[in-house]
Amino acid sequence: MSAIKMDYFADEILRVSAPAKINLHLEILGLRNDGFHELAMVMQSIDLADELDFQKTNDGLISLSCDDSSLSTEKENLVIKAAELLRKISEQKVGASIHLRKRIPIGAGLAGGSADGAAALLGLNYLWGLQLTVSQLEKLSAELGSDVPFCLEGGTQLCFGRGECLEKLNSGDTSIAVLLVKDPRVSVSTPWAYGRSKKLFSSSYLNDEHDFEERRKLLREVTWFKGVPSNQRISIRNDLQRVVAPETQAVQSALEILSEMPGSLAVAMSGSGPSCFALYPDLKSAEAANYQFRRQLKAAGLKSWCCSFRKQGVRFLK
Repeated sequence: MSAIKMDYFADEILRVSAPAKINLHLEILGLRNDGFHELAMVMQSIDLADELDFQKTNDGLISLSCDDSSLSTEKENLVIKAAELLRKISEQKVGASIHLRKRIPIGAGLAGGSADGAAALLGLNYLWGLQLTVSQLEKLSAELGSDVPFCLEGGTQLCFGRGECLEKLNSGDTSIAVLLVKDPRVSVSTPWAYGRSKKLFSSSYLNDEHDFEERRKLLREVTWFKGVPSNQRISIRNDLQRVVAPETQAVQSALEILSEMPGSLAVAMSGSGPSCFALYPDLKSAEAANYQFRRQLKAAGLKSWCCSFRKQGVRFLK
């Protein structure tokens, strides 16, 4: 695959959109030899997105600022990690000033940090003239985190392994909308959630590659997220929900309220939570349900967003 080309002038600000994802399926198959869980997932990009601005500097420094003061902008941030990873490839001591406008809630199971890391790879590849191909960026992205490869291309994808082994699907019914809710005071540690699953359910894990592949084949045969129209209830599996919900009141409340809303296609937790969502046939229906239940959501301390499915991951805005 060739490098992506784009007209860009050095004194301009380069802007990249970094969309969140939800899990339409999250199944824990078993344990891998590297200690991680073997997963079978379907991820879906939604149009709730952070934005990152990039500007080239001549001082050789990488700086990150953010409009959300609660987010660290130091070396543990995936944006900085992505920048340092790319700079190792460059033969020059390149620098960049990066500003992040945070719209995806932090610690929400929506891959906000991973999306920002993917956006940094995309943006800085162009800013610094590295001319890496999409395939090369995807390979690098797996070094940053399991969700980062998905966030680069986005859309609707099967995700296997730790989440980094991708199989592109036809984008689902793009009219489908998401009513997303989260208590802004609550976050869930992903390592804790997987560790808790291992403690409680490892006795039922599959044990070998043949069994893993059988489960992957079954997931490939599911049709509704491949664009098959549906106005009936959909069952979404998230194996982490059975771990997180019993111990997180905010998740229990969110699932209960969403389940009371009429007209939804499905209700589930996303990723390791605590964000939960309901799917609706269209954005108008999601907005109507959000308005109808606004008092219940507020009383439970839940913030809400109405979003649409998105066909792609990180992309340039200008």
